[in-house]
Amino acid sequence: MSIAAPERTMIVGAAGDIETLIELPDPDGYPQPRAIAVCCHPHPLFGGAMTNKVIHTVARSVVASGAIALRFNFRGVGASAGVHDEGRGELDDLIRVVEWARARWPSLPLWLGGFSFGAWMVLRAHAVLAPRLMVTVAPPVGRWSFDEVKKPRCPWLVVQGSKDELVDAQAVRGYATTLEPTVDYVEIEGADHFFHGRLHEVKDEVIRVASSPHLARCG
Repeated sequence: MSIAAPERTMIVGAAGDIETLIELPDPDGYPQPRAIAVCCHPHPLFGGAMTNKVIHTVARSVVASGAIALRFNFRGVGASAGVHDEGRGELDDLIRVVEWARARWPSLPLWLGGFSFGAWMVLRAHAVLAPRLMVTVAPPVGRWSFDEVKKPRCPWLVVQGSKDELVDAQAVRGYATTLEPTVDYVEIEGADHFFHGRLHEVKDEVIRVASSPHLARCG
């Protein structure tokens, strides 16, 4: 195995530079990456950053499945410029990062992943960005409005802990199951919001879905 060291770079965004971390799959197993997966971290005002262990797990899982993982810090986090904008500017950050990634790897399909606040960003952006796969962990149904979120039309994995103390698992389950048949809903029994001691199960579910050779395009 000869995995390259992660690449750190800055992308120009609307509020200034956006700090990013890029990880490539093993070139021995994947001479040509299968996709570019942009992964969004949890809430910036509550310690959320691209180093969060849940979004790190999502990123490492897609890398293991042959994709390039691109994590980034929303405005005001880490070395990213700007200040928190209650989801408005953060949506712009995500779109800008995807535009940059598509310009750098124009032949690769887009995957989107997000945890908690990051999952909300993904769900708000997918209709514009048209990914071929979505992975949302603990999407914060009931904490922010999902009224304008359109039904995903691509393969979509939702991972939720049944004992989540911050996001109501019942609300997530109810929301996700109304959007069938595209949703792949997995509830991990006994897992809390940060999946303490259960991250290996999150990894297994992401790899299961991301390893599929037949990922359809969102419309």
